Amino acid sequence: MPNYKCVIFDCDGVLVDSEPIGNQVLVNMANELGAGIDLDYAYQHFKGGSIQSCVNKIEKLISVPLPEHFIEIYRERSFQAFKTNIKPIDGITQLIKNLNIPFCVASSGPENKIRLNLELTGLLPYFEDKIFSCYAIQKWKPSPAVFLWAAESMGFLPKDCIVIEDSLTGVIAAKNGGFDVFGFAQHDYNNELAAATKTFKTMGSIQDVLIKS
Repeated sequence: MPNYKCVIFDCDGVLVDSEPIGNQVLVNMANELGAGIDLDYAYQHFKGGSIQSCVNKIEKLISVPLPEHFIEIYRERSFQAFKTNIKPIDGITQLIKNLNIPFCVASSGPENKIRLNLELTGLLPYFEDKIFSCYAIQKWKPSPAVFLWAAESMGFLPKDCIVIEDSLTGVIAAKNGGFDVFGFAQHDYNNELAAATKTFKTMGSIQDVLIKS
């Protein structure tokens, strides 16, 4: 295994356990409009994508455009749900505390969402000035742009970095950029992350690999 010099974390589902919360809000809102979907559908079709890609899929299900302020309302509802229910991913705080190489976060979400969820879970102090959002560059995974921006800003080449992802879209984005990528497969029920450099199911299981770097 290479000696990595920098770790690039995805946020949702890797640092914070936000996927069930955000997706349930999206499912509820879609179903209010007649989509007839469940959380399993959301995991399969929404995970790792931009909110606009989720909107496009919901519109195809209901065959009409969504209300004009759908995304704005989704942000309001999901932010409120995060404030009540969000937790850090098991083992991530200990992993971050023990890392002896630089690290950052690169996410498809807007920066205010990233910051909110990191703050709510006590992780924000570790990532100040190291937050990279697809919204800042208007390019979303599976484009590797956010990972390339993060690596360059941190002062490293893609070959020196390891990306930690939990979605197929994120794994493809990392590979498109020439990065090694570890797939957090705790909820990978369909083996979608098999394309990753390595898969793992607990944060403790990669601690030795990252720390010895």
